[in-house]
Amino acid sequence: MVERSLGRKALSLKSFESMIDITETDFRNFDLNLLLVFHALMRERSVTRAARRLFIGQPALSGALKRLRLAFADELFVRTSHGMEPTPRAIELARAIDPLLVMLQQAFHQRPSFDPVAAERVFRIGLSDALEVALMPEVMRRIASLAPGVRLISHLTDGRRASDMLDAGEIELAVGVFLEAPSWQRRRALFDWTFVCIYNPQQVKVTGGTLSMEQYLAYPHLLTSFNADLHGFIDDQLEKLGHTRRVVLSSRNFATSPLIIRQMEAFTTVPTFVAGAWREALGLSVSKLPFDVPTHVVSLMWTNLNDADAGLAWLMTQFTALFSGKAFV
Repeated sequence: MVERSLGRKALSLKSFESMIDITETDFRNFDLNLLLVFHALMRERSVTRAARRLFIGQPALSGALKRLRLAFADELFVRTSHGMEPTPRAIELARAIDPLLVMLQQAFHQRPSFDPVAAERVFRIGLSDALEVALMPEVMRRIASLAPGVRLISHLTDGRRASDMLDAGEIELAVGVFLEAPSWQRRRALFDWTFVCIYNPQQVKVTGGTLSMEQYLAYPHLLTSFNADLHGFIDDQLEKLGHTRRVVLSSRNFATSPLIIRQMEAFTTVPTFVAGAWREALGLSVSKLPFDVPTHVVSLMWTNLNDADAGLAWLMTQFTALFSGKAFV
């Protein structure tokens, strides 16, 4: 769809079509390069000088002039003692052709611009609910200050679905952990994260300020699982070490766990970016896990169709300015 390939900018396909009424068959037998020949002849009033200006031979330019005369059913340029003089029809055509060539030249050399202060645009981004909680408060505060006319629509996605949603035009930008992407999709790393343990210090006392394996396994656990399973990645890591933990709740939603943690003696193990947001908002405590876990990277991802989208480039710059290399805890 035209709307999607343009990044769903303000013009809809219907309004775009209503602005442009072109009969393609009118151009089927016309070489648009002839307009440059016409422009050169109007400027030079000489076949020889016009050919030199266009870096072509004089016979080639003479042939192009014949085709112009045939296309417009007019002599266009008449040889006189003062050179090639344009006919009234040529002068009339020049009034239309010269501005067209100027606009085309400007389009070739000017990149699309985006003025955040004046912009009225809606961006559609895809990210998990955890990243939404961690990132969007700062993003929205920044956008409200820099671009008051810009609005965002957040779509729930993950590393598996984001690529298809980008290709389908459902979102313009994805934020998440993307282990691989097709060649036509771009990625830009934002920050690293790992898993940490979070709890209410009024409910759970971690002695010595460092969480031990014994303490970690002594309390019940809440698990966020997209598969709604009582066994997750952390459980796989513990099994490799010969341990198991007791998971008492599994939920697809990150928003549930911190409210429960505040009210009971329990742990939940979450990404550092989520832990940082919960610690600040709810007064919870964060501890490093008593065993090693890998580090992951959160990245921006978009399609190469939007490489020249100045507005999307501006939005990605805001994410980069806020979160590039950030340590959340």
